[in-house]
Amino acid sequence: MIQAANIALSYGKRVIFKDVNIKFTPGNCYGLIGANGTGKSTFLRILAGQKEPDKGDVIVAPGERIAMLSQDQFAFDEETVFNTVIMGHKRLYEVMAEREAIYAKAEFTEEDGLRSGELEVEFGEMNGYEADAEAAVLLSGLGIGEELRQKKMKELEGGDKVRVLLAQALFGNPDILLLDEPTNHLDLKSIAWLEDFLFKFQNTVIIVSHDRHFLNQVCTHVADIDFGKIQVYVGNYDFWYQASQLNLKQKQDQNKKVTAKANELKEFIQRFSSNASKAKQATSRKKLLDKLTIEDMPLSSRKYPFIVFKADRPCGDVILEIKGLGKEIEGTQVLNNFSLTVNKGDKIAFVGGNTLAKTILFQILAGEIEPDSGSFRWGITISTSYFPKENSAYFNNNMNLIEWLRQYAPANEGESFARGFLGKMLFSGEEAMKKTSVLSGGERVRCMLARMMLSGANALMLDEPTNHLDLESITALNDGLIAYPEVILFTSHDHQFVATVSNRIVEITPAGIIDRMMPFDEYLINEEVARLRAELYHGDTGLKL
Repeated sequence: MIQAANIALSYGKRVIFKDVNIKFTPGNCYGLIGANGTGKSTFLRILAGQKEPDKGDVIVAPGERIAMLSQDQFAFDEETVFNTVIMGHKRLYEVMAEREAIYAKAEFTEEDGLRSGELEVEFGEMNGYEADAEAAVLLSGLGIGEELRQKKMKELEGGDKVRVLLAQALFGNPDILLLDEPTNHLDLKSIAWLEDFLFKFQNTVIIVSHDRHFLNQVCTHVADIDFGKIQVYVGNYDFWYQASQLNLKQKQDQNKKVTAKANELKEFIQRFSSNASKAKQATSRKKLLDKLTIEDMPLSSRKYPFIVFKADRPCGDVILEIKGLGKEIEGTQVLNNFSLTVNKGDKIAFVGGNTLAKTILFQILAGEIEPDSGSFRWGITISTSYFPKENSAYFNNNMNLIEWLRQYAPANEGESFARGFLGKMLFSGEEAMKKTSVLSGGERVRCMLARMMLSGANALMLDEPTNHLDLESITALNDGLIAYPEVILFTSHDHQFVATVSNRIVEITPAGIIDRMMPFDEYLINEEVARLRAELYHGDTGLKL
């Protein structure tokens, strides 16, 4: 059990939390949600004891251990991958280190014998004898192969480091598990493994995530940060959304009824207050009017950008033909004899564990790099717009947002057009004068989406567009792409995003591509059945014994 009691935090005049009281109980998984900037990660750090609030206390049941997903990818650079995972249980790691130091001594004293006995008891009580096996299972589930486990953390790619740090947080069955964006850098297979792990986890879990499908799969409760407070709903993300929308509508409807009644009373009072025969009735109605109260409707921190893609012309019959593309990056064959025909109306989700292959494919199709072999041809009616995963090159200037957007707007449109368009993307008022050099990751993504909306393209390519976006912006983008009638090629680790936008799945595997014209969830079921069938049968000769 972990409890926040009267927690308050402010930055200058900006109030983040005010008198927050909330209890998180064992056996439940809480999704901590809210718009960007509302303090989700900060609240996790307060619960973990990494940040002091201005007021209030965090109460943890005696003897309970808190584990939190580390955000510092460089903190364990000199440690091996395996040791980094074990270090998730600090006391166990200390016992292991002392135990090994004693056993490594050339001469074993009586005092060493007594101490080693004490350590063995404590080691056993913490399930130390299963530690290596548990760490191996966690690393395997998160896609870290045996060949990486004795390497130092500094030798790993950034995405692999994050996976190891996630294994570290999960290690040792912590009593309270705090996870900030745990699905970042995970492929769909690893996300599914994590969903299953958390579904079986019996202790307290608090998660910050922008992945709606993930929240729906693992959460028993949703803790919603909005209106300057945290309110807990029983159920998953979809239930929270329905319940919160219903609650808001009920308040709005009640306020409409009260307003209508108040206007009716005011009209009567105004008409008959000077009429002697009606004066008594007017006075009575004035008392009724004084008793009517309109419930305060504080401004929500949630804001949805307006994302609508419109093609200047529909696609013709020929969209895109790819023949035998090959590309080697730093000695590794990333694409090998890749061929694909894109058809009218296709919304293709490219999936698979090799994220570099997908990014390189998009860069080739966008004309940013040349293939080593093969060719591709866009149809003569096709105009494209590309959303790259890495967008910093678009913001290496000292422009304000109005100047930046006008580069991509029609030549005859001026500042007022740019301001209006930026306002739709949540850059209103002085926000439109922000310099591009100070934009956050989410703000850059919204700018890049605005650029795409202005292009009028009839073929969109998007490489992980949901990265850095809050749930509201992801929802708006999701709806915009569902409504878009032309061709989309995209990648995403957001299950719901892929499932609702795509009508065709192309998985890039080491053995080639798997191309299926079907919904994503159906594809996953089919591929799982195929995998199980392959495990059941040994080659073509019969059942595996």
